[in-house]
Amino acid sequence: MTTQNVLRFVVKPAVCAAALGPLAWLTWAGLTGNLSVNPLSDLTNETGLWALRFLAISLAITPLRRVTGWNWVIRFRRMLGLYAFFYGVLHFLVYTIADRFAGLDFPDGMASWTTARNLAASVGEDIYKRPFITIGFTALMLMLPLAITSTAGWIRRLGGKRWNALHRLAYVSGIAAVVHYYWLVKADVRSPLLYAAVMAVLLGARVYWARMKAASVARSAPAVPRRA
Repeated sequence: MTTQNVLRFVVKPAVCAAALGPLAWLTWAGLTGNLSVNPLSDLTNETGLWALRFLAISLAITPLRRVTGWNWVIRFRRMLGLYAFFYGVLHFLVYTIADRFAGLDFPDGMASWTTARNLAASVGEDIYKRPFITIGFTALMLMLPLAITSTAGWIRRLGGKRWNALHRLAYVSGIAAVVHYYWLVKADVRSPLLYAAVMAVLLGARVYWARMKAASVARSAPAVPRRA
């Protein structure tokens, strides 16, 4: 079996299964009563944390490739980014159900246009009034265009340069997600600060290599002759 086949048929399915592991564990723990006395809070917090973790892992792929020379790891960057968006959507959905939907009245029943309108209004009001919800929703919305354009077809449509420029939003999303986490925790901020440090290192590496590339291009450019 060739290296390409091993990556495609062995490593990728294994990574995919591992990425679904947190969801499988949360589902099992919820069904068997192995969460805390506030299971919805556990689900909200854990899905949010896994969204942040997968976002950080996806951003670490390029530095890992540069440092180690393992060019094959780049094949997993888009997939890991999609899992970050997937867990981010789950995080938002659990919040919507546990925090907003549970507090509604249902004059026309749960499955009605009135309930849907009231739910949308409640979520929108919460996003507007609570800054940590605002920044968290912003982080998710920044990942939306990245998820949409993650296919090879979109890379061809946008072109490599524009696609890469668009997907730098992942760093902005990561920063917003860390701020959301920090504002949410309030008391023990050690964990948010750890993620902030990780994001700072990854962003710093990106800036460093961009400057090195710009300096290399400037050195290789032909000198402009001075006028007499």
